[in-house]
Amino acid sequence: MNTETTNDLPLLFTPITMRGVTAKNRVVVSPMCQYHSDDGGPTDWQMTHMGRLAVGGAGIIFGEETGVEARGRKTYACAGIWDDKHIAQYRKITDFIRAQDAVPAIQLGHAGRKASCHAATKSWAPLADEDAKDGLPPWQGLAPSALDQLPRRFTPKAMDKDDIRTVLESWREATRRSMDAGYDICEIHGAHGYLIHQFLSPVSNHRTDSYGGDREGRMRFALEVAEVSREAWPADKPLFFRVSSVDGEGGIWNLEDTVALAKALKDRDIDLIDCSSGGITGESDMPMVPRIVQFQAGFAERVRREAKIMTIAVGGVTKAAEAEGILHNGQADLIGVAREFLWNADWAAHAAKELGAPDPYGQMPHEYAYRLRLREKAKDMPINQGGAATQAAYEKVFGAAPK
Repeated sequence: MNTETTNDLPLLFTPITMRGVTAKNRVVVSPMCQYHSDDGGPTDWQMTHMGRLAVGGAGIIFGEETGVEARGRKTYACAGIWDDKHIAQYRKITDFIRAQDAVPAIQLGHAGRKASCHAATKSWAPLADEDAKDGLPPWQGLAPSALDQLPRRFTPKAMDKDDIRTVLESWREATRRSMDAGYDICEIHGAHGYLIHQFLSPVSNHRTDSYGGDREGRMRFALEVAEVSREAWPADKPLFFRVSSVDGEGGIWNLEDTVALAKALKDRDIDLIDCSSGGITGESDMPMVPRIVQFQAGFAERVRREAKIMTIAVGGVTKAAEAEGILHNGQADLIGVAREFLWNADWAAHAAKELGAPDPYGQMPHEYAYRLRLREKAKDMPINQGGAATQAAYEKVFGAAPK
C-alpha cells in the first residue's frame, strides 16, 4: 500500500493506494441496506441514492450488503448478485461512481438464519404464512446449527457439507460477477450476526465437526470464504473483510478472537479489516458496546497494531476533526461514515473545508466545484471593484452601497 502524505493536506484527504486501486482520500461511505431491490437487482432508487453519495467527495463508495444467494437475503427487497442478469444493472451504477473520481465497492454477504423477514420499515419482523398472500412467503434460512434463537417461521437448517460447498461456490461466483459489474473493491461481510458470524460465535455455532468446536474450527468457514473470494477476485484489486469485533451484549466472540481471525485472514491475502461490532447476543457477562463518539475506533486500533493489517474505523464518526484524529493517532487507515452521509451527502467536501484542505471543492465533480469556486471568489470581491459604473448600478437597484 502507499500511504504517503503531503504537508499541505489533512491525512483524511491524502490519497491511498491498495494493490492497484487508488482512492483520492480516506473517506469511505459504508454499506447501508436500502430495501429497494427488484429480484436482487438495483432500481432507480439505488441509482439516485448512490449517485447522490458519489458527488459528495468520498474516496470510496460502498453499495449495500449484497446477497450471494437468493435464500441468503434478509428480505425480498434486499440486494443480490446471484445471477448474471445483475451484472449490467450494477455496471450502470459503478460507471457513474467512477466518473465522479470515486472508487466503487461492493459488500457480499449471506444472511444465514437472519433470512426471511420484512424490511426495516417493519422492524425486520419475521415473515409469516399469511404474508404469502402478498407474494412474500417465508422461507427456511441456513445456519451452522439448527437453533431456534431468532423469531422466524422456520428453524434454520443446519448446513451439511453439501450446503457449505454450495454457499462457497455461490460466493465465488458472486465475487466474479462483482468484478464484471465494475467494482474495484470487494468486502466479505463476516459481521452483524449474518452467516459467517454465526459460524464464528460459540453462541450460534454448536457443531461438533471440523466447522465447529474450538476457535480454529469455528473460523474455518470464514477462512474458506476468504480463500474462494481471493481466488476469484483480481490480484490487483483489494479484498476487505468486515468483522464484528465482539459479539454483542451477552456474547462470547471477543476482540482477542478477532485479532486471531485478522491474522489468519492476512495470511490469505485479505488486505483490510473493517471493524464493526454486534449482531449476536447471549447470556454471558459481555457488556453492550456503548454507542458513543468513535465507539469502534479502539477495535480498529488493536486489530491494526496486533495483526499488522490495514483497518477501517467506523461507527459514531460524524465530525471532520474526529476522523482526522483517528488517522493521526494511528488507529485506522480509512474512516467509514454511514448515516451521517444520509443527513449530509456532501459530508466529505465539508470535512475538507473544515480541515483546511486546499481547494476543498476539488473533492466534488467539476460541475459543482466550478460554481462553488466562483461563489467563494465573489464573497471577497469589493462592490466597487468594477469602478464607478458598478457603484452607480448597485445604488440604482439597492440604494447606498455597503461600506
